[in-house]
Amino acid sequence: MDQLFSKIITEIGEDITREGLVDTPARAAKAFKFLNNGYEKTLEEVLNGAIFEADTEDMVIVKDIELYSLCEHHLLPFLGKCHIAYIPDGKVLGLSKLARIVDMYARRLQIQEKLTKQIADAVELSVNAKGVAVVVEAKHLCMMMRGVEKQNSVMMTSVMTGIFREDRSTRMEFLNLINRNSK
Repeated sequence: MDQLFSKIITEIGEDITREGLVDTPARAAKAFKFLNNGYEKTLEEVLNGAIFEADTEDMVIVKDIELYSLCEHHLLPFLGKCHIAYIPDGKVLGLSKLARIVDMYARRLQIQEKLTKQIADAVELSVNAKGVAVVVEAKHLCMMMRGVEKQNSVMMTSVMTGIFREDRSTRMEFLNLINRNSK
């Protein structure tokens, strides 16, 4: 990958032997591998057995989970936050596992719509929830730095399954709670 980054840097007209660029191909390769390390993980590894019996049927919400990803169209970052809720059916996930699920899928080349669905499917599969709700809000550098160059646009995607799709009041409770300002 180092050689490929050398070629890219040369192709844009830079001198790869210039002092500031000598080590850049290796650094860029290392960074690119890190930014896409979600391919090296499986859901089972991320969960690491942190699924627990619970007799609650009340909504579990984790909001404002930051995320960083690369769009598959331009390889430019999009960044923002993810809000997840689920209604348990006898099992709950360890708290950090929701953030780890977000990270695993965010660190892959893709589009935001797919990312949102992958997160919802993973949570639903993990605990066989009665319903899952996921909202992702992100700014896309491919829209900010190139093309239409709109700096303040935010893309929002949502996936609702089970009771969140079927029951309007459950869906509205989730949306109201994630839109509430924390103190």
